[in-house]
Amino acid sequence: MATIFIRGDDGTLVAQAVQRTVTRLVGDGDRSLMVEELTEESYGEPGQQTLGALVSAAQTPPFLTERRVVMGRHLTLFTKAATVLPLVELLAAPPETTDLVLVWDRAANVSRMPAVPKTLSEALKSAGAEIIDAAPSGRARKSLLDQRLADAPVSLDAGARRRISEQVGDEVGRLSAIFDVLVSTFGLDAKVGADDVLPFLGDGSDLAPWELTDAIDSGDIALALEKLDRMTTGGGRHPLQLLATLHNHYQRALRLDGASISDERSAAAHLGMTGSTFPAKKALTLTRRLGSPRLGRIIHLLSQADLDVRGATAVDGAIVMEVLVARLARLSR
Repeated sequence: MATIFIRGDDGTLVAQAVQRTVTRLVGDGDRSLMVEELTEESYGEPGQQTLGALVSAAQTPPFLTERRVVMGRHLTLFTKAATVLPLVELLAAPPETTDLVLVWDRAANVSRMPAVPKTLSEALKSAGAEIIDAAPSGRARKSLLDQRLADAPVSLDAGARRRISEQVGDEVGRLSAIFDVLVSTFGLDAKVGADDVLPFLGDGSDLAPWELTDAIDSGDIALALEKLDRMTTGGGRHPLQLLATLHNHYQRALRLDGASISDERSAAAHLGMTGSTFPAKKALTLTRRLGSPRLGRIIHLLSQADLDVRGATAVDGAIVMEVLVARLARLSR
């Protein structure tokens, strides 16, 4: 029995990961006979859902096939140890003829991604489950993009990969549609260059927030304005959304200013961060480089821009943000 746990808060990326996983498990078999998928509707009435149907499906012997693939979607409905106990017990003694695909994706009434219950995490580890992070964030998202480009069904040269990466930005889920068009146009495994892909990329797309803040921190005004334009025109982000990103970025540095913290772990603890300490390291580096006077100037600029975007001036919000980003990048030099 193979056990695969897929998690992610991006519906498109999760769906693509699920499709790739099921295709791999089914192989040359008959999908209609082998695969059973359970969703939130399969677990019972709202407020009374249980994992009984999933456990029962996993324990059902195959019919006319050697193996079954049982997939449980929307498992974020079950966040307490008691509710996942049937699944934990199943993982302790799994049926030999069932491959189990567990998907930690959001159900319709789940507003934000909850943490995986500790008992389920431990059971998955004990069972040797394959863990797939379908929608990573930050630099892991960039690594996923690079890997998907490397595994493309056409042979992309360096220029084509760079052009697609710049256009897609943080929306890795767009790659499948782009690949389908390229395959239908040029053929499977065809060599494709930068000029070949350009007509199929459409308008600019969104970027991860850290790409804007990294560009500002580098002091490169032109690059920072380019990233800002991508996020406003391609990503459709409102100035207030962008201001929130910038406020969070500099508030971290401000909280570390004067705190006598010398290492990233202490910085992460001070900021209340869990998981990777890399964001705390960036905030600590920014605090040291800017110093108190420039941090104070930056907070003043952010506050004034917030007022301007909300109507304190007749200047368009997009222009307010361009001026702000240029000033922040200049202060970062």
